[in-house]
Amino acid sequence: MTATDTPPRKRGANLLRRFNIGTSALRLLVTLVYAFMLCPLVFVVWLSFFSDSIPTFPPSGYSLHWYQAAWSNASFSSGFVLSVQVALCAVAIGVSVGVAAAFALNRFRFRGSSIVRLVLLSPLVIPGIVAGIAIYLAMLRAENVLDVSIVGTMPALIAAHVCLTIPWTLRLVAAGLNGVDPLIEEAARNLGAAPWIVFVRVTLPLLRPSIVAAALFSFIVSFENLEITLPLVGAGHTTLPIAIMQYLEFNLDPTIAAVSAVQIALLGIVMLVTDRFVKLSQVV
Repeated sequence: MTATDTPPRKRGANLLRRFNIGTSALRLLVTLVYAFMLCPLVFVVWLSFFSDSIPTFPPSGYSLHWYQAAWSNASFSSGFVLSVQVALCAVAIGVSVGVAAAFALNRFRFRGSSIVRLVLLSPLVIPGIVAGIAIYLAMLRAENVLDVSIVGTMPALIAAHVCLTIPWTLRLVAAGLNGVDPLIEEAARNLGAAPWIVFVRVTLPLLRPSIVAAALFSFIVSFENLEITLPLVGAGHTTLPIAIMQYLEFNLDPTIAAVSAVQIALLGIVMLVTDRFVKLSQVV
């Protein structure tokens, strides 16, 4: 009996067996990829509980001493507060500007719109250190022209971080607008609603998942930024990433792992809470 003479039932069983094997192999591959991605996070959290001042493997014991040391370090606490303040201000401004820009670029056609979109998205492709130096030099030039102090001030730092939050907002909100049926907005206008009422009462509620996701990712990008912040932070002030970098210059104990573990936990909680109200899988 040749392969073509195989009974249909037997051929179907062979195909089903191959499909099951392929599905199992795919699941195994996905599991290995996720394990590879999460392994550094797990190791950092594990390292934060080592009792040895110089990390060794296997550890001689476990302790919460490094969490206490991180809590008592004034640089970490003040850096955390400043990072949160800058990130919240940057998110408030950047998301507002990004939503308006995304709506204008998506709903209206005008000359130079592609150039405007390219400029607003450019921080995503420009290396962070290059962007940081460029912003620093631009602010120095503005200081010379205006004869006012700009570099090292809180508004200057927030303005630089706004440049990070606008591109994320533009991308996510633009993707959300592409999924909004323009006929819904047209129906509201036909019923007598003014354009601004349509935007506030119809468009914005439909964009809520995209806006929440944009705010979340913008906050994370701003909070964790080092390259742009480093040349712009003022004397006597430091953000948490800079405090971590300065601590690592002279120390190698697991205190940094404890700080990183707390950051991982806080950002994880933020993402879980956000996903509870807005399914991030719908927009990312």
